[in-house]
Amino acid sequence: MGVRNEFWAIYREALPVLLVALGGGLFAGLVLEEILESVERFPGLLVMVPVFLATRGNVYGALGGRIASGLHQGLIEPRFERDERLVNAVVASFINGIGISVVIGVITWLALLVLGWESAALYEFVGIMLIAGTLTSIVMIVGLLVLIFAGYEYGYDPDNLVGPAVTTLGDIFGMLFLLLSVGLVEVIL
Repeated sequence: MGVRNEFWAIYREALPVLLVALGGGLFAGLVLEEILESVERFPGLLVMVPVFLATRGNVYGALGGRIASGLHQGLIEPRFERDERLVNAVVASFINGIGISVVIGVITWLALLVLGWESAALYEFVGIMLIAGTLTSIVMIVGLLVLIFAGYEYGYDPDNLVGPAVTTLGDIFGMLFLLLSVGLVEVIL
C-alpha cells in the first residue's frame, strides 16, 4: 500500500469517529453549563473538571492502546471471553480510574486550602470523584471494548479509533456522571 492510499485509509476511518467526537464535546459543554449551578454549593468544583476529564483520556487511552496492540499481535481476540491479558488490562485500568479520581478530590481540596480559596469539604470532593470515577470507569471500559472489537471486526484499525473514542466517551460520560455525582452527594450528604 502506497503512502497516499494509507493516508486516505486512515482519513476515511478516523473522520466519522472525529465527527462523533465533535458532537460529544459539544454535549459535554452543555452538561458543564448544568454543573455551573452547583458551584455555589461546592466551591472549587470546577477546578476538578479538566483534571477529571484528562485522566479519563490518560487511563483509558492506555487501555485502548494495550488492546489495539494485543489485537495487532494476535494476543487478544476481538471477543468478550475470559482472556488473562484482557482481564488484567481491564482490572488495572478500573483500579487506576477510580484511584486517580479519589486522588483528584484530595489534591483539589489541598490545593484550594493552600491557596486560601473557598472550598467544599474534603469528603464532598472525594464523594463526588469516587461516584463519578466509578461510573465512568465502567462505561469507558465497556464502551471502549465494544467499539474497538466491533471496529476491528469490520476492518478498522483500532489505533484510529482509540483516541477519538476515549475522548468522546470520557467527555460525555465524565460530565454526565460528574453532574449525577454532584446531585447524589448533595442529597446524601
